[in-house]
Amino acid sequence: MGKSVFIINGHQKWDMSPGRLNRTLVERADEVLLAKGYEVRLTHIEDDWDVEAEIDNMVWADFVIFQFPVYWFGVPWGLKKYIDEVYMLGRGEIFLDDGRTRKDPSRKYGTGGLLQGRSYMVSTTWNAPEVAMSDPEQLFEGKGVDGVFLGFHKAQEFVGMTKLPSFTCFDVLKNPDIEGDFERWDAHLEANF
Repeated sequence: MGKSVFIINGHQKWDMSPGRLNRTLVERADEVLLAKGYEVRLTHIEDDWDVEAEIDNMVWADFVIFQFPVYWFGVPWGLKKYIDEVYMLGRGEIFLDDGRTRKDPSRKYGTGGLLQGRSYMVSTTWNAPEVAMSDPEQLFEGKGVDGVFLGFHKAQEFVGMTKLPSFTCFDVLKNPDIEGDFERWDAHLEANF
């Protein structure tokens, strides 16, 4: 059996953000991964979705790609709602507990995830330029995209998944390089899958 990838498009439509870029990145990932022999399932947060089916998708997948625009330095609220509902109702399938036990104090917090052996990737789109992330004198103090999403990464670690290198499209409204982003995305997928 081939490897399986579950792609979650966390975009939510706003007047200034209709979702074409995130949708196209999801479509390109689907095409690249299918061509490489992966089985692919897709969920679009804006569409209707069923919690039990989504739990099944998470358990089924060898890899999960979270594709989303960054709104106010975080995930869109619909994606956060999705994670809250799917992970919490997936207790027993996605995670068991926080990992600790009274009988074994060597077990550490955050080790109760049931998705071990699976990996995830974060792919984001930002209006911010890359320099806003990397320059210690700018808004994000040089912490980078992964620093902004530390809590998101820790949630995935909590359920047992390991991180693949993140991907980012920067400055998508004021100074876009969409064709360059697509080339980088294809190369990123080739290098990591």
